[in-house]
Order: sequence, then C-alpha cells, then structure tokens
Amino acid sequence: MGFAASGGSDRMGMKVYLLWFIPQEHRENDDGLLIGVYESEGAAKAAIERLCARPGFVDYPEGFEIHSRELNLDSWTEGFIRE
Repeated sequence: MGFAASGGSDRMGMKVYLLWFIPQEHRENDDGLLIGVYESEGAAKAAIERLCARPGFVDYPEGFEIHSRELNLDSWTEGFIRE
C-alpha cells in the first residue's frame, strides 16, 4: 500500500485547525471524535457554536478542543511500540 504524493510544496506553512470532541471521562483513553478540519481557528470556533447545544455535546461543553497543524509537516516522528 502506498500513498501518492501531491506536489503541495506551495502549501508549506499553511495551517489547518482540527476540531476534536473528547468528553472528560474519555480523555485517559485517547478516545475522541474528530468533528472536522477547518481553514481557520474562527471557522472551528463557529462549528463549536453550531454544535454545543446538540444532544450529547450540550452535556460536555468543555469537551471541545481545537488543535492546529501545519500542512506537509510530520507531526509524529518518533515511531511507536505496540504493547
């Protein structure tokens, strides 16, 4: 299995914003929902506003997290060990 490289060098330095929802009791398990990927922090915050009153989300208003990532940059470079 391979991945095709897209010549995205012009996107170096460009950030995207990942919106996660992780209820408090799930934080230790790294168990969360990736809600979406947005082009700005403002757009991610707008998504929180749209979702925060919906069933489930309304019970955990502190469960939303926004994480920024730079495109075309490895975020995890250490490898991993299976246990």
